[in-house]
Amino acid sequence: MSFQDKVLTCRDCGKEFLFTAGEQSFYAEKGFQHEPTRCRNCRATRKGGAGSGASGSDTGNRVLHPAVCSECGKETQVPFRPTAGKPVYCRECFQKRSSGGGGRPAGRRSPAYLD
Repeated sequence: MSFQDKVLTCRDCGKEFLFTAGEQSFYAEKGFQHEPTRCRNCRATRKGGAGSGASGSDTGNRVLHPAVCSECGKETQVPFRPTAGKPVYCRECFQKRSSGGGGRPAGRRSPAYLD
């Protein structure tokens, strides 16, 4: 299925925002049936976030901890304190493992990442 960027109007602030082809693909992959009705800033405000910057990548007051990727050895930062004996992955390795399907023992939580 081919997606094209769409301009939507936020139901809270009335401003137009872009619903990108990539976001549409993500929504379809996750089985979401409705388009977003709020812009990134209004969603962040509604969720109680500190507000999102123009890029939407504001981490607020989150404390980041240094870590080394268990897969490739790259230095990275994660929003949790790494636990000895549990794997931590950089963004690229985490995405490879997530999209590869499986590979994780049953009952084990997925490791998080943040670059």
